[in-house]
Amino acid sequence: MARAIITLTTDFGTSSPYVAQMKGVILSLCREVDLVDIAHAIGPQNIREGALVLADTTPRFPPGTVHIAVVDPGVGTARGLIYAEIGEQRYLAPDNGLLSFLIRQKLPQRVLAIENRAYWFPKPSQTFHGRDILAPVAAHLALGTDPALLGPALDGCVMLDAALPEKSACTVRGEVLYVDSFGNLITNISRDELSGLGDMARLTIECAGRAIRGVIPAYGAAMPGELVALFDSQGRLEIAVTSGHAAGELAAGAGQAVLVTGNL
Repeated sequence: MARAIITLTTDFGTSSPYVAQMKGVILSLCREVDLVDIAHAIGPQNIREGALVLADTTPRFPPGTVHIAVVDPGVGTARGLIYAEIGEQRYLAPDNGLLSFLIRQKLPQRVLAIENRAYWFPKPSQTFHGRDILAPVAAHLALGTDPALLGPALDGCVMLDAALPEKSACTVRGEVLYVDSFGNLITNISRDELSGLGDMARLTIECAGRAIRGVIPAYGAAMPGELVALFDSQGRLEIAVTSGHAAGELAAGAGQAVLVTGNL
């Protein structure tokens, strides 16, 4: 029988002891489980970045995997905690928009409020629901607990704004969604959205006062230190400095405007 898998995605930081505390809780309840770290360097309180990482990564896991996501600036407030089944995956997260991009890809089969304290640790901290609620709930799910016991069904959950690009006949206006671990600026502009603007090699991409000529196929097509635009593995336009750090060089981050002009 395959071992249960539980993943963790947080904004706790790579050197934080908080992730280990969550793992300790899980393992104290369920030893026969594989724990996988997806990311712990999500920008502090950056719900949109966390939502994108979950959407890009979690659907690739085996069916039935339990994914814990903790990017939770509202911890201790009236915001809820939810269990959701989306595709073949299971999610535990604060109800603050962390599952937005997953839900835009595929509607959830069910969403439940996590309210049954029988599956929590006694006297949970007001500031660490990841450890005291989500981690033990994940362990119980890995042990075979019926999710229906966690709490009542919900009609939906909180959704982030879509942040869709604006298109005209010869331009696409978008923005930087987040900065990846290499300092690349990942935008909300997809390959498909640029397909009507003409030859990709002749497009003009403007960001933070700098202009880039053309979209290259890969980093190796440019010289070290060159500012370039290319599509990432998810098909999103990114702005990078080969062997460098685009966010630092441009002093740009999430929300920075990006304009692509065609050559028709």
